[in-house]
Amino acid sequence: MHARRGRFPETFVHFCIFYCPFKSWNGRSKKKGEMATMEGANSGQAYPERFYAAASFAGFDGSLDSNNKDIGSGFSNDVALILYALYQQATVGPCNVPKPSSWSPLEQSKWKSWQQLGNMVPTEAMRLFVKILEEEEPGWYSRASNSVSEPVIDVQMNHNSNVEPIIENRNSFSETKTISAENGSLVETRDKDVVSEGLGSIVVYDKWILPPISGQRPKARYQHGAAVVQDKMYIYGGNHNGRYLGDLHVLDLRNWTWSKIDAMIEPKSVELSYPVNIAPCAGHSLIPWENKLLSIAGHTKDPSETIQLKAFDLQTGTWSMLNTYGNAPVSRGGQSVTLVGNTLVIFGGQDAKRTLLNDLHILNLETMTWDKIDAVGVPPLPRADHAAAVHAERYLLIFGGSSHATCFSDLHVFDLQAMEWSRPTQQGEIPTPRAGHAGVTVGENWFIVGGGDNRSGASETVVLNMSTLAWSVVASVEECVPLASEGLSLVVGSFNGEDILVSFGGYNGYYNNEVNVLKPSHKSTLQSKMMVTPVPDSVSAIPNATNPTRDLESEFEVGHEGKIREIVMDNVDVGHQKIEGDETTESIIATLKAEKKELEALLSKEKLQSLQLKQELAESKTQNTDLHKELQSIRGQLAAEQSRCFKLEVDIAEHRQKLLSMETLRKELDLLQRQKAASEQAALNAKRRQGSGGVWGWIAGNPPENADNI
Repeated sequence: MHARRGRFPETFVHFCIFYCPFKSWNGRSKKKGEMATMEGANSGQAYPERFYAAASFAGFDGSLDSNNKDIGSGFSNDVALILYALYQQATVGPCNVPKPSSWSPLEQSKWKSWQQLGNMVPTEAMRLFVKILEEEEPGWYSRASNSVSEPVIDVQMNHNSNVEPIIENRNSFSETKTISAENGSLVETRDKDVVSEGLGSIVVYDKWILPPISGQRPKARYQHGAAVVQDKMYIYGGNHNGRYLGDLHVLDLRNWTWSKIDAMIEPKSVELSYPVNIAPCAGHSLIPWENKLLSIAGHTKDPSETIQLKAFDLQTGTWSMLNTYGNAPVSRGGQSVTLVGNTLVIFGGQDAKRTLLNDLHILNLETMTWDKIDAVGVPPLPRADHAAAVHAERYLLIFGGSSHATCFSDLHVFDLQAMEWSRPTQQGEIPTPRAGHAGVTVGENWFIVGGGDNRSGASETVVLNMSTLAWSVVASVEECVPLASEGLSLVVGSFNGEDILVSFGGYNGYYNNEVNVLKPSHKSTLQSKMMVTPVPDSVSAIPNATNPTRDLESEFEVGHEGKIREIVMDNVDVGHQKIEGDETTESIIATLKAEKKELEALLSKEKLQSLQLKQELAESKTQNTDLHKELQSIRGQLAAEQSRCFKLEVDIAEHRQKLLSMETLRKELDLLQRQKAASEQAALNAKRRQGSGGVWGWIAGNPPENADNI
């Protein structure tokens, strides 16, 4: 164990007094030997047995002469003193013994450390004891449970490690040696040997390791999609040697076994009338939603005009196309897709014509409706292969990416409520420009892995505290390893109850199919809470962007070359601290209770509003169903009317034809009547001439023709 140099033990005790109220922890006070359940700060559920195991591991065996043990052995002075004080508080109770009359500085310090804990309950003392030991020795429990009697010495993580390069899959990666004591001599074991026994034997935080992979590995690739559902990591698509891939693989994070999924394709989607074509793609995004994996956008051999949305049903094992409504964005690849509630936020990317984009669209997954955002403020420059994350379900963060010739390291924030872009000031060590990197969030911490700037790969794994916008470095690797690749994937999984980061694939001159795992120690969101909580003058809370389980001495160091801002504790007189300690603790507790009530009221209000919105949505759906039925009825009536109208038009045409025939007959009748009238008139005239011609003929001397016959 490496001894760490710390400040005065009094300051450390003062820190514990003010620190512990910010950690919620349920339990009940117990006497030694009583079975009480305790909730640990970082290790989930803890029990009294865990405390006694930790005490035994630290050298407190519970004997009556524990007071006289050399508590400085293996720990720095401040850590040893607070462990002693917490052990006494947990097993004996508050310090009621008189101040030592001897002038031994050690005895004076031990008594003072114990006495300053005041009336801290034993369960809280147990929790802090286990927490501090885990921060000092992250792997103590596995070594204690394996009955390791000899101390184990670990080299410092990622710093000053004895590293030897190993060549695998045509890439070199660093292999850290773990030095353990065996039979009084030091022996060297490689991480690879430890990994072969399973991840359970790995106790190092913030260190990339190679898990013991079995099964058929997927083809090496980059620009693929990755997602985790129920301790299984799914890999879909990607690019290999310029060819788009369409295969689907799953890695079981419980036994680290690869399997290939022989997915089926629905001949017709539920909402589509044409056959489904699931084309291989790269540069897409894979998002878990309900019992499906959603593949959004991406480059394909024959690109469509707009973004396509594919869904893989994890229960039926089938791919299908989802129909969307509204104005769908133009098809693209290299975009970022972020799940915010029940919506997907899509930003940027590169379309099929290599045009870079910086537009912003939202897809509502409940209504499957697209909506383009008309934002205010200055948006990021058009880019692709960037990383995006959401903080507090409101702020969308965009980092890095590239244009056709430039890589970026800028950070932009989009307020999803105000619909406004901003470019905040970054703190800490700002990462180098990069594109093709991958990012995931754990709490309020945003981890960024990989990427490159067209010249070299980004070898540092960095983390951004999204509350303070402060960067810090988590781990470093060689530039030639897959972790420094472009187009790799990064997901958050769980192993033995702890979060782990899992990376896969990438391209760094070679296509990779390697799996790497990192167990992050950045878990706590305490600093963001302290930043907005009023505290007394004796405690100054400054936004913190570093590892909450970092070396305990860094809790008291201010600035650290201006890169990291820590929680600063005033080094005031110990007696003055003792007097104000209880009042300060009560003030902080009262403040937290008031804040809790306010948050509960806001939560109730939000729940009520959510319930109202759900009711309105249900009513809208019901109304929509009724309107749809009414529309169908009206359409049926309209079809019947159209049929009747058509029949009427046919009848009208027939009647018109008959009318035309009748008109012709009428004309013929008129002609016949005129002819008849003319004939009759002619006959009448002739008869008249005959009648009148006989009389006048006698007068004129012209007898009629038949006169001779008379």
